Amino acid sequence: MPSFDITSSFDKQEVINAVDQMSRELINRYDFRDTNTSSTLNDNSIIIKSSTDERLNAADQVLREKFAKRNVSIKFLGDFNDEKTPSESKRTYTLKSGIDKDIAKIIVKDLKQNFKKVQSSIQDSSIRVTGKKRDDLQDVISFLKSNDYKIFLNYGNFRD
Repeated sequence: MPSFDITSSFDKQEVINAVDQMSRELINRYDFRDTNTSSTLNDNSIIIKSSTDERLNAADQVLREKFAKRNVSIKFLGDFNDEKTPSESKRTYTLKSGIDKDIAKIIVKDLKQNFKKVQSSIQDSSIRVTGKKRDDLQDVISFLKSNDYKIFLNYGNFRD
């Protein structure tokens, strides 16, 4: 029986490249001179620091542009925390990977309501979808792409 997996994962190397390109642009751009604007990538977080809120928001925009150029969805950035001190503004993004249990339950519920010939099951941070026909599975993928679950969905591990 044909099946595929729904996951939510990003290419770590592309994220590293995007943050590296962002850092180089922050160093070279004239409007970031003398603002102490920098970016760092930790295991699952990106930290942007600047001396003013205005430059912090501009650096955030540069990060989003670099993600777009590297074909990394900005939905992986998730929520951010802003910290402000008198001399510095800091924004920390936590990179989201994997499908949360709550979102997985919503996806499975939507699939059960809209597709009677397809079975879906939650497996850790992914969802396995099986059906008798390949066309049914392709319909599921197009249905999921048309809905917004506030996370980026990857479709892979297709088996006949």
